[in-house]
Amino acid sequence: MAAQTGPIEHVVTSGTFNLDGGSFDVDNNVWIVGNDHEVIVIDAAHDADAITTAVGDRTVQAIVCTHAHDDHINQAPTLADRFGAPILLNPAEQVLWDMTWPDRTPDRELTDGQQLTVGGIDLRVLQTPGHSPGSSCLYAPELRTVFTGDTLFQGGPGATGRSYSDFDTIIDSIRGTLLTLPTDTLVRTGHGGSTKIGDEAPHLQEWIERGH
Repeated sequence: MAAQTGPIEHVVTSGTFNLDGGSFDVDNNVWIVGNDHEVIVIDAAHDADAITTAVGDRTVQAIVCTHAHDDHINQAPTLADRFGAPILLNPAEQVLWDMTWPDRTPDRELTDGQQLTVGGIDLRVLQTPGHSPGSSCLYAPELRTVFTGDTLFQGGPGATGRSYSDFDTIIDSIRGTLLTLPTDTLVRTGHGGSTKIGDEAPHLQEWIERGH
């Protein structure tokens, strides 16, 4: 069931994340952003019907993928076809995308600094590699919100212990891009609870010292 908070709705879906021969049970945050007429879906995870119910009769302008781990894209083609909406993904994610959808390609590229507008809301694409090669965040200044996918969580950076990830790179992305946002910016993550930039920024050195 969707939890609505003004122009942002939140659906939690459950399934598995599969990479490097391992399979892990996960709950994913799916974010729906827009107004009563049009929306974008951020990270089409696990349950196409639950996402469809949350969208209702609104037009879906795009299925935006913060990155291409299978738990974030496994319903992207289904929803794209269902709504007639393009799939947007940073091209550096192609190697991961192809593991799940080798016979389907994303429709459009997400690029650093690109602006998406839906329902009168502007979202700026921030390229934040590290968790994966082309991880992207979406920053909505007027909503004081950044959608960080698996780049930044409450308590630290996203995991970097698997293929195509790098700890030093994610730290650079967090330090140089995300932590430069206003401290009251709400961080809406790919898994788990939300946090604020100002609550996470003081802990950067701790994360660097612990190495994850």
